[in-house]
Amino acid sequence: MLDVLIIGAGPVGLACALETQRKGLQVAIVEKGALVNSIIGYPTNMEFFSTPELLEIGGYPFPTAHYKPLREDALDYYQRVARAEKLTLRLYERVLKLDGEQGNFTVTTDQGEIPTRNVIVATGFYDLPNPLGVPGEDLPHVRHYYKEPYEHVGQEVVVIGAKNSSAKAALQLTRAGAHVTLIVRGPEISQSVKYWIRPDLVNRIAEGRITAHFNTCVTAIGPGAIDVLTPDGPLTIPSSCVYALTGYHPDEALLGRLGIEPDPQDEARAPLFNPATHETTRPGVFVAGTVCGGRATSRWFIENGRHHAQLIAAYLAPRVATLLA
Repeated sequence: MLDVLIIGAGPVGLACALETQRKGLQVAIVEKGALVNSIIGYPTNMEFFSTPELLEIGGYPFPTAHYKPLREDALDYYQRVARAEKLTLRLYERVLKLDGEQGNFTVTTDQGEIPTRNVIVATGFYDLPNPLGVPGEDLPHVRHYYKEPYEHVGQEVVVIGAKNSSAKAALQLTRAGAHVTLIVRGPEISQSVKYWIRPDLVNRIAEGRITAHFNTCVTAIGPGAIDVLTPDGPLTIPSSCVYALTGYHPDEALLGRLGIEPDPQDEARAPLFNPATHETTRPGVFVAGTVCGGRATSRWFIENGRHHAQLIAAYLAPRVATLLA
């Protein structure tokens, strides 16, 4: 039986594994996709907003020639850490439910059962896009993840949203030769867009290279056009591709199956947990990383979420020793 099973093989899940393993506990990670699956989904050559030392885990230096690491740097770094620590990884295995109690849990996956004394949930939020709730959003040319611009040269592309992901996608698409229309629900580009990106986007809109519609909402998406409602009335915009970059949310259904309760006082439905130990209201089940913020996905990042691993490991090691005594 494992002492700890960690659900999620992102940076924080890896940090939890190495910190608990260093305490002498028997640990494994189960992940429904690839190692650091969310980072694999990031845009090609995406630049992190953080400097390398803020992304490091386990005391391993993050080598990169860039002031701010690229996606590919992170992919290489985290797999090297996992190998160096000889972490037990069960990749492409989806967790279905959790039975039992602390000291005697059974995690059921699509490949079998895993007995464990404790569970750490570090599942993040990047796998479930926020839906638009409009007809046609399930059409094949509507995408919730942006990878790279090159297939869209000379094409009419609509980007929905006004935060960092949307801003960077609109700029890259424009510079690669796409004709970009930006749909923004609010009155302006979000003030939360990074200070070196926002002026660039604002200036490209001002000079007419990017068409932007503010205070505008999408009403329907068709095979070759998107219908929106602007302050001046309805408008139909041609589009060969629609990037609906409207954010993401945690897998609340999975959290429910794991017995993790949301905070009824929190509009973001963040899990209830002890901030000193990260243990939830289900004894023996812990949360770490961005999943701790619920739908408020900007509360936690790799930079501050990685420290959850140290809190959990320090608390778990003596408790496991007591259970085994």
